[in-house]
Amino acid sequence: MYRQTTLAKPLEVKRQWYVIDATDKPLGRLASEVAMVLMGKNKPSYTPNVDCGDYVIVLNAPKVKLTGDKVHGKKYYSNRAQITGGLRTRTAGEMVAKYPVELVTKSVWGMIPKGRLGRQMIKKLFVYEGEAHKHEAQKPTELKLRYLGE
Repeated sequence: MYRQTTLAKPLEVKRQWYVIDATDKPLGRLASEVAMVLMGKNKPSYTPNVDCGDYVIVLNAPKVKLTGDKVHGKKYYSNRAQITGGLRTRTAGEMVAKYPVELVTKSVWGMIPKGRLGRQMIKKLFVYEGEAHKHEAQKPTELKLRYLGE
């Protein structure tokens, strides 16, 4: 008659497909919600050492909203190949205009665990610039985000 914590096993995890429209959504709030779904923290069967998250499709990445002066003030750095003079600096405005998929992916990656498990989780994220995506066969359902008032 003892209570026992049920731990998820990798083969028993049931995964779903969700689609999110990023139009006029704040980038940080969108990324934190997507990270929660990728990790599986929205499920009662969440286990920290098992990838029990779902697949997420993010549409309209260029239409994501940046609040305050982040368009001009926030910078993204990348040191290409660790060579001298290889530091690449881009503003958030430049990322939204030219590389919106990379912007959303980097934001979500910053909110999931690093290491083997986190790399496995980020592979379930699919970000697209427009309305069209190639995952219609999976029949994704629309995900309502909790902290954005939907």
